[in-house]
Formats: sequence, structure tokens, C-alpha cells
Amino acid sequence: MKTSFIPFLSAVAATALALGACTYSEPVPAPASFGTAPPPTRSIDNTMRAFVDQGSVAVVAEVRWPGGTWSRAYGVRNLESKEATTPDDQVFIASITKSMTAVSVMKLVEDGLIGLDDPVNGILDSFTSVLKPPGPITVRQLLGHTSGMRTFQDATEKTDADVPSVIAEDITTQRALELTAQLPWEARDVGSFRYSDSGYMALGQLVEKLRGRPFTEVLREDVIDPLKLEDTALDQAAAAEPGVIRGYITHGGERLDVTESPGVLGSPAYGAISTMSDINDFYAALFRGDLLSKDSLREMTKTEAFPLYGLGLWKWNQDCDDKHRFGGTGGFWTYRTASVASTDGQYQATMTLIPPPMPAPVEDPRTDDKFNLWDDQMVSALQETLDRLCP
Repeated sequence: MKTSFIPFLSAVAATALALGACTYSEPVPAPASFGTAPPPTRSIDNTMRAFVDQGSVAVVAEVRWPGGTWSRAYGVRNLESKEATTPDDQVFIASITKSMTAVSVMKLVEDGLIGLDDPVNGILDSFTSVLKPPGPITVRQLLGHTSGMRTFQDATEKTDADVPSVIAEDITTQRALELTAQLPWEARDVGSFRYSDSGYMALGQLVEKLRGRPFTEVLREDVIDPLKLEDTALDQAAAAEPGVIRGYITHGGERLDVTESPGVLGSPAYGAISTMSDINDFYAALFRGDLLSKDSLREMTKTEAFPLYGLGLWKWNQDCDDKHRFGGTGGFWTYRTASVASTDGQYQATMTLIPPPMPAPVEDPRTDDKFNLWDDQMVSALQETLDRLCP
């Protein structure tokens, strides 16, 4: 997956960060059955401490299991005030938004407004006025990243000189698809996995077309309000709230706070801001069946075209038995998030890392290597923790 300012997924930056504070909530006592064994959360806590030792701005996490919750936060909310972060602080969750968007799309299917294997070509104006798809493109293909459509960042993030415009431009769904139209879309790519934010931009347009309302209103009605996710938002004003952990990059050696850059919040591909608790609430409710039918969940967790991805959900092995976990990952240049959940709705683990200010990957390719490593370390820590907790 290409990592970008507007997506995902050693030497630190030249200006090392002085992180003066760390704070955390006390963990709920582990069940007595753990005996004298190391606490199941040791791996995740060690991983978080290691991130801070490498100069990260902050890292927050929450783990849940039947009868217990553990949460921690290390680092600061911003590099100016050095105010300590807390486990309840908000972060940009990037492509985890796709799991929420997938719920709204599956609700269209449940309501009989469209079928999973119906083409969208004749429904979306952008597929005739802007894009030139090589053939019928279905809802399932857009949800599962098998439409063959390129992601629009391939047109906007080519060299270091593109960084200022990427930060400043307000990318609407239509603008994203106009940029995508500059890229080749070949018939031979249809049916193969190609991760694409543009595909989810098209799905956002589909939701708006069939519901007759703005995407953000529909997502709030389908997901945020029913689950009372009070710390989850899609509007640009949320980026300025004091409880948001700030995100930074460096460009030309200068540190930039890009937290309030336009064109992020509200996107169906990556546009939510949330907390560890709200993300865990979302995946718990999804897999309990509070949002969708069993048939819809069965479709979302199928991984036929690509063994690691269903419809809006990544898939991982569950080592304590022969089942699997699902969830999401998301990454900007400034925030890296991973969330893993059991399909019985009882176990969830989520972590967000706010990296040190570093050059964008188009300025320094080594940044992408760091992101990939940290993403893997986050998922590994979440997985190990849940494996130790599950029966």
C-alpha cells in the first residue's frame, strides 16, 4: 500500500523530539487465571514505550476482553505546549474509515437499493463524465479493491515539490476521481487486488446518489449516532479541538503542523477522527451484529479475491484457535492506526502512533520503510495481546 499524506499503509528525523511527559490509565486487573505469568498486555506496552523512545510524538492504545479493559497513552498532544496525552484523546484514523463506509454501502444492499454484484457504471455520473472504466465495475469490486482503479495519490504525490500542494488542496470525492482519470485503468487489472482510495471515493458518491443526502450525514445516521460514538467526527472543525493529538511532518528541514490541513475529514476513504474507545466500540458492535445482518457480515469477511482483505476489512489469523480476526489499518504521514477484533464481538485492540516529524516519503523514501515497520509492529503487538487473552 502506498503511504501518503492522504493515504496508508535507525535514524529518526534530524530534529529529535524532547517528550517530557507520559500518562496512562491504570489497567483493569487481569483475571486470576493468568497466575504469575507476565500480563497479556506486556507486549503492547513495551511496543508503545519503544515508539516513544524513538522520538514519536505520542502513542495511544486500548484493549478489551470479557470483563476487562486496558488503556495507555504516552507522549504529548502537541510539541508546543508539551501537554501530556491521554488514552481518550482523538486522532485521525485514516483508512479505518473504510470499514465504516463499507457498513453504509452494505446497508444499501440490505435495503434493496443495489446488489453487491451490480455494476455502478450506469448509476454514478463520474463513471461516464470523468472516468473511463474498461468494463462493468461492481459494488463488490469497489469494496474489495479489485476494480483495478488506481488511487488518485499516484497523480498527486510524485516528487518533493508536490508536498505543499498535497497539504493545501481540499480533495473532494469528485476531485479525487478527476485525478484518477489521469491514470491508466486497464481491463487486465480488473479482478486483481489493488488498494485504492479512489474506489472508496466512488462508493461515497454511490451512497450519496442512492440515499439522496451527503455522505457524512448518512454515515452519522448509519454508524456514529446508533453507537453513540461521541468522540467520532467527520467535519473539518473537529481537527481544531483541544483533545486532538497534533500531527507533524518536516519539509525542507522545517517542522510543519499539518493537523488542520483541508481535504481529509469527511472523506469516505479516510475522513474520520476518533478515539481508541470509539474504534473498539465500532468493531465490537459490527461483529455482534448490531449494525448489519449475518448475511452482510458473511460477505464482508469473505476473502476470495485476496486472502487478506474482505469488503472494508483486513484479515488476520487468530493463533489461539482456528478462527480469524478482522479490523482495519490506516495511515497518513502523521498518524498510523491499527485495530484488530474477534468476530464474536468480545475482543478488540486498537493503537495509534503519531510518528516523529519526518520528511514525506516523496522527499525521503526511508520514511516509508519506517512506516511499514511500525505498522507491522503495531499489528504484531495487538495480535500477541489478543492471543494471550483469548481462551
